[in-house]
Parts: sequence; C-alpha cells; structure tokens
Amino acid sequence: MDVLTQIFSLTFLITFIRSFVPLLLTGMGGLFSERSGVVNIALDGLIIFGALAGAVTTLLIEPSVGALAPWIGWLAGAVTGGLIAWIHAVLSIKYRADQVISGTAINLLAAGVPSVILSALFNTSTESPKVEHPLPLWGVGDFRFSPPVYFAALLVAVVWYVLYRTPYGLRLRATGEKPSAAASMGVNVYRMRYSAVILSGLLAGTAGVFMSIGNLTAYTRNMSAGMGFIALAALIFGQWKPLGVLGATMLFGFLQALSLTLDGQGILPSSLVTALPYLVTILALVFTGRSAAPKAIGQPYGD
Repeated sequence: MDVLTQIFSLTFLITFIRSFVPLLLTGMGGLFSERSGVVNIALDGLIIFGALAGAVTTLLIEPSVGALAPWIGWLAGAVTGGLIAWIHAVLSIKYRADQVISGTAINLLAAGVPSVILSALFNTSTESPKVEHPLPLWGVGDFRFSPPVYFAALLVAVVWYVLYRTPYGLRLRATGEKPSAAASMGVNVYRMRYSAVILSGLLAGTAGVFMSIGNLTAYTRNMSAGMGFIALAALIFGQWKPLGVLGATMLFGFLQALSLTLDGQGILPSSLVTALPYLVTILALVFTGRSAAPKAIGQPYGD
C-alpha cells in the first residue's frame, strides 16, 4: 500500500517527467534520422556530448555573463550534438560507411573523450564542477521544471505537423521509403538525409543539456545511463511515428521512475529493480519487430 501511495504521489509524477523528457527529446531526434533512411545508433553518444558541452560552456562563461550562461550552454550542447551527428552523416551518406559501425564509433568516443576534456579543464575525469547558474525552473511550488521540459511538450505536436503536413516531411518520408523515386521527383536525397541526421543531433544534444544543467547542476561521467539506446528502442516500439514514440517513451520513463521508487523498498531484488527498464526494453524489441520501419533504412544511397 505504501508503494501505491508513492506511485500516485506528486514526487513520483515529477520523477516520471524528469525520466521521460530526455527519452522523448532523443526519440524524436532519432525519428527524423531514421525516417530519412539513416540508422542513428549514436544517440547515446550524442546525449553525452551535449551534456558535456552544456555544462562545460556554462562553467567557463558564467563568471562573465552570469544567469545568461545556461542559455548559451543549452545552445552549445545542442550545436555540439548537431556537429557530432554531422560527422555520422558524412560517414554514412557521403562515404557510405556502415551506419551501425559509424554510430558505435561515436558512442565509443563519448565513453573516453569527456574524461580527457574534464582532466584538461578541471583536473578531474569523472565529473565537472557544479554550475552556479543552471537552467531556471518554471512552474508552481514543487511542480517546477527547466525549459527543455516545456520544449519537449511542444515538440511532439511540431514533429507531427512537420512530418505529415509540410513538404519537408513528405520529402523526408519519401527519402526513407524509396530514395530513388524521391530523387526522380526532384528531391535532393543527400540534403534531406543530412538535415535529418543533424536534427537528431540537435535534439539529442538538448536531452543531454537537460540532464546536466536542466535537471542537475553538473556533468557526470556516463550520465546518459544508456538512455540513447532506450530512446532507440522506443522509436522502434513506437513504429517510427511521433505519437507512438511519445507513448513508448512515456512507458519507459514510467518504468525508470518506478525503479527509482522501488529501489530500497525490499519488494524486489535491487538488481532486478535497476534492470527493470532495460528488461522491458528488450522485450519490447522482441515482440515489436521492424514491420513498420522505413523500407530504405540503413541502405546507402548513390546515384
């Protein structure tokens, strides 16, 4: 009964929102990339690079710009995610490298590069110093969140509209389904894929910024905790559709919040509680399959 009371509490709701927002931001970013036909397994690495850039930029400039620093840090984190995603796009689109290998390489870089940067700047390899000016919290009472949360709330409607009600969305979907047919109608397949992959990086970078200076006040090593992979699973589970991704990320976010609530309660083994979101992610992938995947996903395009 105590567990149910905790689950249906304001504290649980706040934990749930903070858990699923980075998943939603990253999943919507992955939606753009994969709808264009480019697999983006690098989402986890993009979150890490965005979180690092957001925190480090804020730390370096806040002595001179004060409360403006986290906003510039948000921009820096998003742009960094976009730039790293651009590298993935160049390897995958221009040089037709294996998209999974390219994304994995970025994830491996994300495991090592932050420690080097932190050591050079702050003489530590695990976490950055705390920022004095994190992103502000907006809301009423305890129900307050940083701006990326409200941005994520609007994002679903924007992505749905762009994908299904704009020429860009039509071309994007055509590029992911039949790029040769899209090209015959005058669509620049390369440009569409580049823009989609970079968009995925901007949104994943924003997710990282939320985690480092929107939800916490510092960057911590490997703070993504595999969220990029869970977001990728949510993308598949959601059938590559905005509303489907919303539902899937809410489910996985709920499970993460539940694991945090149950941890230490003694109802289930702590190792099982911690692994719960990841176990359900695997089960979701097993039973969902790839029936609704864009037909050209993962396939290099060439004239």
